[in-house]
Amino acid sequence: MLSRIAESLFWIGRYVERSDGTARLLDVHLQLLLEDPWVEESNACQALLGVMGSAPKTFSRLCRADVLRLLGTDRTQPSSIATSLWAARENARGARDVLPSELWEALNMTVKRLPRQVQQERSHEYFRLVRERAALVFGIIDSNISRDDAWRLITLGRCLEHVDMTARLLATRSLTEASGPSWSTILRSCGGFEAFQHTYRGRASSRHAIEFLLLDLLFPRSMTYSLNRAVDCLRGLDPMQSRVSVGVDALRMLGRVRSQLEYTPVETLQDDLPRYMATVQSAVQDAAEGIRDRFFPVNPDPTWIGENV
Repeated sequence: MLSRIAESLFWIGRYVERSDGTARLLDVHLQLLLEDPWVEESNACQALLGVMGSAPKTFSRLCRADVLRLLGTDRTQPSSIATSLWAARENARGARDVLPSELWEALNMTVKRLPRQVQQERSHEYFRLVRERAALVFGIIDSNISRDDAWRLITLGRCLEHVDMTARLLATRSLTEASGPSWSTILRSCGGFEAFQHTYRGRASSRHAIEFLLLDLLFPRSMTYSLNRAVDCLRGLDPMQSRVSVGVDALRMLGRVRSQLEYTPVETLQDDLPRYMATVQSAVQDAAEGIRDRFFPVNPDPTWIGENV
């Protein structure tokens, strides 16, 4: 497989997962701002934008409309839903030879259906559309693509993006303990509230929420589950391993951070959560660079600036 196509496949998984995760996060947090009169709106919006690395320096105060625009519909913002889906479609355009036509059609139709502006009272409909289209895309990937290198690259990108998103969210929750979102809100943002209730059957305590989101081996959105899946994909992409060591730097980085999470007591993780989540984010970034150097070294790391409007 050409390195250009391999890179496109990797970023399709990352961008679609990013759009889905952003939609879930915004849907829950914007509704929380609307329902809770005690939440200071500007600070909450600033923290939410900080999670995504999009906090503007020019605004003195932020509101729900600013967050909806910057992270939802603004096609010039690198971390917005619209930009992520647009970038996924452009990557799919360059890899159409190895992708099912249904996948290209789904991504192309998704971008065409995205509105340029969304009123606050209709934001839930927008986020639901994004989640449903992302589910459609991943459903096509899982049902129509052979479990070959193309599937592994897409799944690898998806898993790394999910780990990074969860780490950002948990780090911000710990740093804003007093005014930040509750653990129930965090679980809803990750799409795991109902699965958590079925597992623990009680109120979402800090210990149980951290244990569930970081270490659960059965929940497909947990950090450990995603890391395990990413490691499996890397092993499948590069089966010729050394007899005495791990041959791929990215595999070593992901294995190290996975072991650190698995063998650290939950209480220790809870007491120093920001530091551990910073370690996870750093490992994901280093792993992404290692994957680029190993599997598609020709092109530089892409920087998407959004669609020109």
